[in-house]
Order: sequence, then structure tokens, then C-alpha cells
Amino acid sequence: MFPERTGFIIWVSDLKAAKNLEKYGTVHYISRRMHYVVMYVNADRAEDTMRNVRKLSYVRKIERSYRNEIKTEYSKNNPDLTVLNNA
Repeated sequence: MFPERTGFIIWVSDLKAAKNLEKYGTVHYISRRMHYVVMYVNADRAEDTMRNVRKLSYVRKIERSYRNEIKTEYSKNNPDLTVLNNA
């Protein structure tokens, strides 16, 4: 139903110009203090989009977000060690 999305952290030198990144994907967050933008794009066009974004003059560095690869479902198969240590 929803398309697969990929996140990117884009380090920029000009925050006003960084607002133009909205035409390449969904801008989720702009850090004014650290000068980076968190942006999501469709996974099937991610490489082409980032190739175009990398050519922009105000973009310093692009990093891929690994958030969707982090395990978020946990199981309680391990025993609670705090009970064993207090005995």
C-alpha cells in the first residue's frame, strides 16, 4: 500500500537553500544548529534522486539512514539477570 521509503541525512552549508530539497522528497527535519536535513525519498528512485541532490552547491555530504534496518521487535527470551544477582 505504502511505497518503500529510504531516509537520508544531508549536511548542508546554507539552510535557506536547503528548503529547496522538498522538491526531491519529503523533508522530515531541518537542524538549524548542526546544519543537516533528514529527508525521505522513494526507495526505487533513491539513487537517481541522491545523484541529483549531490550536484547542488550547498550540499556538503550525504549519509544514508539505517533506521529501517534496525530491529524494533523484541522478545523476552533472555532471563531477567537482576533477579539472579540479588539472590
